[in-house]
Amino acid sequence: MVRLLGAHMSVAGGIDKAINRGLSIGCSAIQIFVKNNNQWFGKPLTEDEIQRFVAEKKQSNLFVFAHAGYLINLAAPPSDNLEKSRRSMLEELERCEGLKLPFIVLHPGSHLGKGEGQGIGQVTNHLNELIEKTKGFKVKIALETTAGQGSNLGYKFSNLAEIIAGIKAPERIGVCFDTCHSFAAGYELNTKEGYLATWKEFERTIGLDKLLAFHLNDSKTGLGSKKDRHEHIGRGELGLEPFRFLMNDKRFENLPMVLETPKGPEMKEDIENLNILRDLIK
Repeated sequence: MVRLLGAHMSVAGGIDKAINRGLSIGCSAIQIFVKNNNQWFGKPLTEDEIQRFVAEKKQSNLFVFAHAGYLINLAAPPSDNLEKSRRSMLEELERCEGLKLPFIVLHPGSHLGKGEGQGIGQVTNHLNELIEKTKGFKVKIALETTAGQGSNLGYKFSNLAEIIAGIKAPERIGVCFDTCHSFAAGYELNTKEGYLATWKEFERTIGLDKLLAFHLNDSKTGLGSKKDRHEHIGRGELGLEPFRFLMNDKRFENLPMVLETPKGPEMKEDIENLNILRDLIK
């Protein structure tokens, strides 16, 4: 079984550099930031940068998608940060469209004590505004499953289902499933029975047709811990079994799966984790 496997790649030195980094360690899929992930706004990409990236991506045959910056919180109460979040996300969508990326992964956001219902309603409204402002764009938004730390939304499939149900252009929205986050949120992925039950619930509440990608991360903390702590594959509380299930689940064979595990400058950890995942494929 062939898999679209890879890791998150740095764009240091130029956005196109991420493609060569991914190819150098045998990736068939990579995730990137389209600007500095810890800044609200980025320097505009030049036409040369965009053309070089698009050409190299096409030549490489890599599946490339983006992750939104960590500052963005569309569930925040009305504030300067909310306004910046909306503007920042619009900029990210425009960059992704220019780079011809299929989707961008977004954390649903944190309601900061205002309650899940209000947070979900606000995220839905702001996503509808963003989608309206980018009418005609092909790039989709993939809401990420979260661990449920603090007031984070998206730790229950029902949270994501509510947001998706309110999107006026449903073809522009999907989900990215993070193994560490969902396990920490309480989904028992580490047993066959729990794995099957998790996907049965996902299909019932969200629908497998909305699944766009996976983040493959083991978890430093246990089932239901609500803590977002990534670990190398097989070295955490999840262990190898959930990844064996995923690597051999034919429902997901065409979906990109990328690592967000800790890494050093040489990317040896990514190589090791990718080899472990490939060895699990029957």
